[in-house]
Amino acid sequence: MNLDPIVITFGVLSAVVLALTFLRVGPDLVLAGGLTLLIVAKVIEPIEALLGFANPGLMTVAVLFVVAEGLRQTGAMAFVGQLLGQPGSLRVAQARIMLPSALMSAFLNNTPVVAMMMPVISDWAKKYRLSVSHLLLPLSYAAILGGMCTLVGTSTTLVVNGELIKLVEEGRLGVDRSLSMFEIAWVGVPAMVAGLAYMLLFAKWLLPERKPAFTQLDDPREYTVEMLVESGSPLVGMSIEEAGLRHLPGMYLMEIDRNGHVLAAVSSNERLVANDRLVFVGIVESIVDLQKISGLKPATDQLFKLHSPRSERCLIEAVVSNRFPFVNMTIRDSRFRSHYNAAVIAVARDGQRVHKKIGDIELHPGDTLLLESHPSFVELQRNSRDFFLVSRVEDSTPPRYERAWIARVILVAMVVVVATGLLTMLKAAMLAAGLMIITRCCMGSEARRSVDLEVLVTLGAGLGIGLALEQSGAAESVALGLFGLVGQQPRVALAVIYGITMVLTNLITAKAAAVLLLPIALATADSLDVDFMPFAIAVMVAAAASFATPIGYQTNLMVYGPGGYRYSDFLRIGGPLSLIIWVLTTALAPLAWPFSGPG
Repeated sequence: MNLDPIVITFGVLSAVVLALTFLRVGPDLVLAGGLTLLIVAKVIEPIEALLGFANPGLMTVAVLFVVAEGLRQTGAMAFVGQLLGQPGSLRVAQARIMLPSALMSAFLNNTPVVAMMMPVISDWAKKYRLSVSHLLLPLSYAAILGGMCTLVGTSTTLVVNGELIKLVEEGRLGVDRSLSMFEIAWVGVPAMVAGLAYMLLFAKWLLPERKPAFTQLDDPREYTVEMLVESGSPLVGMSIEEAGLRHLPGMYLMEIDRNGHVLAAVSSNERLVANDRLVFVGIVESIVDLQKISGLKPATDQLFKLHSPRSERCLIEAVVSNRFPFVNMTIRDSRFRSHYNAAVIAVARDGQRVHKKIGDIELHPGDTLLLESHPSFVELQRNSRDFFLVSRVEDSTPPRYERAWIARVILVAMVVVVATGLLTMLKAAMLAAGLMIITRCCMGSEARRSVDLEVLVTLGAGLGIGLALEQSGAAESVALGLFGLVGQQPRVALAVIYGITMVLTNLITAKAAAVLLLPIALATADSLDVDFMPFAIAVMVAAAASFATPIGYQTNLMVYGPGGYRYSDFLRIGGPLSLIIWVLTTALAPLAWPFSGPG
């Protein structure tokens, strides 16, 4: 029996929406499965179904991951943590988080922005005893709002714009109406201002204080570690309080060794001097944070004798076994660095710190060593009899601060050439990603790991399903039904298109909703004989403005667990925000892009 392609397409689409809503399966697998069913049912040919993976917006998203990784690896955004300062109230804290996050998200994909800001904010919250549940959801919402202000702020806008470019190339739109860098700001900036104002006014009461769903377990291993203030460091001349070294989570500054003179019980107002040796006591996660403070480096001179550069090393924990060849010998006498190409940063014994200089500590079975070495140390020593256990400390490679200025210049140059029209977004992003690798702001292996294949498969498969909606006639049938419902009222049709997209983006994903609704939106514009741009903008904004559920947008999912949120939290604070953006977009889009078309 031959089923109508429209029936098949609607059946597959319904199954995809239900699976994304109720099943704990990744959106990439669900959408790829839906596309596979459409290919097998011959609703769409394989070569056409895979055209979505050649979408310029999709490729732009891929290379922007590399650009963001270059910024992360160089610590180019580390200054943000220092700019946050000490908040006077919760509302001030939320404002200090949301404003810079929204601004950064306008020029970077908002997912990497949230990824970079989350650890900064978590540490900042611990330092000033703030609940992360009051900060992380505002971070996600601010990033989403900021991402709607420019072409590059969110992958949703890039993908929809890529589809518009493709339609122009196919001659189906007649004229080139793809978006410039800041064109969407006509709607995006008012939406961002209204959204941030709403959050600052109501988030304090709408967001309850919740404990995180997972918390860092108390680590009984306390290490003593010495850090050196480098000459020329931005920390020189700062007080302990100004440098952010007083309220480090899980760690405290025990003393300062200044030219052989020990300053104990260090005051918050004590000014740092070049070559000060700072003695910290704390857990391993806090030592990782110390490694990432610009201007501080481990005081041991053994680091400079290792074969690999610091940018290629990481922290490793190793437990000394009873077969360790240098038992009861000091680290200095054992020539540990020469034998293992690893420098001992700190030692913990029986869960307690060892009160001796690193070189003078005698190694005993059961001692836990904190090492700095090349990651290959883990593989080389994993099965060695010298150590009971060897494990790498995650995300412990020191940032390449000396290249941070290069990464910032690359980012600014990318934005400038796109804003001035010298290059398309794809070309500029590819050039920026290449420069990040060439200048060693980001290593090739890091660049490969940074690309999120789940996001790319979701985009490509969703675009394929959107094309099937169009080719099967399903999009046109929806448009005709909508046309019959709203009559000759373009603004009402615009509001309905936005509303449907808004519901879908919160039930499935932003990118999937965008690519599924775009052909329906364009068909609706054709049926009403009005310009398609207000409808395209409505789909862009509605799909990107995903606030009411944690599953709708990746940044919401990223903060869901660490913030200890419940599903209802998103609906309670994100539902009204979604309605605000709906009203604004429906009112403003036809003013910036009239239904009658340009001119």
